[in-house]
Amino acid sequence: MGQPAVAPTRLVWLLGPALVAGVAYLDPGNVASNMTAGSRYGYLLVWVVVAGNLIAMLVQYLSAKLGIITGASLPEVLGRRIRRPVARRLYWLQAEAVAMATDLAEVIGGAVALSLLFGLPLLLGGVITGVISMVVLGVQSRRGPRTFERVIVALLLVIAVGFTAGIFFAPPDAAGTVSGLIPRFEDTGSVLLAASILGATIMPHAIYAHSALARDRFPQLPGRAGVPRLLWATRWDVAIAMVIAGAVNLAILLLAASALHGTAGTDTLEGAYRALEHALGGVVATVFAVGLLASGLASTSVGAYAGAEVMHGLLHVRVPILARRLVTLIPALAILAGGIDPTWALVLSQVVLSFGIPFALIPLVWVTAQRRVMGGYANRWFTTAAGTVCAVLLVALNLLLVLLLVLA
Repeated sequence: MGQPAVAPTRLVWLLGPALVAGVAYLDPGNVASNMTAGSRYGYLLVWVVVAGNLIAMLVQYLSAKLGIITGASLPEVLGRRIRRPVARRLYWLQAEAVAMATDLAEVIGGAVALSLLFGLPLLLGGVITGVISMVVLGVQSRRGPRTFERVIVALLLVIAVGFTAGIFFAPPDAAGTVSGLIPRFEDTGSVLLAASILGATIMPHAIYAHSALARDRFPQLPGRAGVPRLLWATRWDVAIAMVIAGAVNLAILLLAASALHGTAGTDTLEGAYRALEHALGGVVATVFAVGLLASGLASTSVGAYAGAEVMHGLLHVRVPILARRLVTLIPALAILAGGIDPTWALVLSQVVLSFGIPFALIPLVWVTAQRRVMGGYANRWFTTAAGTVCAVLLVALNLLLVLLLVLA
């Protein structure tokens, strides 16, 4: 990252958007997918977490670069370039489905955490999670992006501690971890979980949100000499955020593989909590539940922000974000009221997200490669090639998943 020198204090001031977007990589869906993968398959899918995080670094940088250079979010850019209203509405529908799956995972995760910590009914926990997220969104609306970032980053610290503490009490097997870096599957269930992990790791709404966060944070482009410095700082922002997110996600899977593998009932969040409590003590289990709660609160706020941006950019409709939050709570609360297994709902929501990845990633790579959009900051050929390879691999995994489910 040997680019123009930036004073440390200046660099810190430029950090933030990626850390907020990075919360999307640590939502309850990630926890459910990684916990389930580790408890069922041990270290088998370590490679999926690592690969997903490497792809996420590239994707989030491209998203931030788009927001900085164009002064617009990805939904806004696509809203201008998709000329036909029908096509634009169809694109919005799939993006809205992704946003609803995101809300589903985050509200359910918060509800489960409140149930584990305080014994609250899941439905009541979902309502409380939604209300608190509305308070956080109110901070964003009234106090601006910097204050919103501080709140989310504070929750990010809680998440990191909550999800990594257990690994110090149950260290993973080094040989098993290394063997998990070899790409392979075991059965249809492992493919389903791989798609779920990728859907939870490379979040479509994080792609939409990051471009908007960068746009809002840097509304005025600096002079020509300032743009390279800003992009250099953004690379650091993305690298730091993705290293944190990747380390935490890996820690969750490794903890499940080392402490919960083969233990009955640990493929649910409630079962994992009880197993952690039994194996490592009440303190570790409680810290885990606190991290899960912080994850639900932070990620649902970022998800609502992304959903509002998608609607505004594609349909040119600006719905008050708090009103939108109320509407998007309904599906999650309905599932909680219906008695559907929360962990299974979380895993399936991440599979839905994995199918939304190409609709966000392919346009992102294409738009950032266009000189008429990005000027001199358009992607170099190898960046476009890397993004294209990532998109092809993700689409191939989803097609494989469909094939295996049909044949099963």
